[in-house]
Amino acid sequence: MENTQKLLVTSSPHVRSKRTVHKEMLDVIIALVPAGIAAVYFFGYRALILILASVLTCVLTETIFNKATKRDNTIRDLSAVVTGLLLAYNVPCTLPVWQIVIGAIFAIAVVKMPFGGLGQNIVNPALAARAFLLASWSSNMSEFVSPQRVDLLSTVGDVSVVSSATPLSDPASYKIMDLFLGNIPGSLGEVSALALLIGFIYLLIRKVINIKMPLIYILTATVLGGLFQGFDNILGYILSGGLLLGAFFMLTDYTTSPVTPKGQIIYAVLAGLLTAIIRSFGGYPEGVSYSILLANLVVPIIEKYTRPKVFGVDYSKQKGVENE
Repeated sequence: MENTQKLLVTSSPHVRSKRTVHKEMLDVIIALVPAGIAAVYFFGYRALILILASVLTCVLTETIFNKATKRDNTIRDLSAVVTGLLLAYNVPCTLPVWQIVIGAIFAIAVVKMPFGGLGQNIVNPALAARAFLLASWSSNMSEFVSPQRVDLLSTVGDVSVVSSATPLSDPASYKIMDLFLGNIPGSLGEVSALALLIGFIYLLIRKVINIKMPLIYILTATVLGGLFQGFDNILGYILSGGLLLGAFFMLTDYTTSPVTPKGQIIYAVLAGLLTAIIRSFGGYPEGVSYSILLANLVVPIIEKYTRPKVFGVDYSKQKGVENE
């Protein structure tokens, strides 16, 4: 008599993994820590206050939204913390605290949760909130100061705080080593390329992201930027502004980036192209935020035309049915 064995077959997918949303977000938070430490080191305690205000507001807003709409509280997945960190990293240290609080509320209550929460928002909440803040308080969002110990109560109007040109608007004024370490004016999380690279390497080791999209994005933006503006300071072009922050932590957002291999290439090239165009011909020297936001909006179209054909499906018949 042959031995028989019963097999239990459940519905697909059958691939299992120990990775969870909580673990993925925790890895992103850990990867963002070096940039936060660099921000506090270069800009003082005010940077820490802005980071904490942004994170706490995002978490509190998501909690209140879930309670008001009678949903399960989703703050344990840590995505609200990631949004708060990324938003804080995209503002200058002199931004009033109440403004970043409004930006954090906008990110969660307007951009993320009304669409269904994590995994369903159509654009990156932190970048959308940055664009909102820039449109609402453009002068405050454009006031950058040289690294210094900015006092907790300092504002742009204080005599102790002197506005400085960013490397993007005056690239010849800064040494490459200062750009690499972070001894430059800029938003909190974008100044230190070294800190961002440490976080990026950590994400690669943990296999949270792969190198394809960031590399294609940076190469596209750099080559086109060089063609538009010249290649005399190309390394400074890469290390200046939010190019690395956007490439490593926002372009690769699972929710707002394509899942198809071809789609990821098109998406990264498009974002790089837009970045180079805005930086070279736009009225604002930085183009990373808007380029990624615009690329986010066309992701559904990119995926529609790059998704692989399903084996065994007669697409000609499907088209015939649709035409009827």
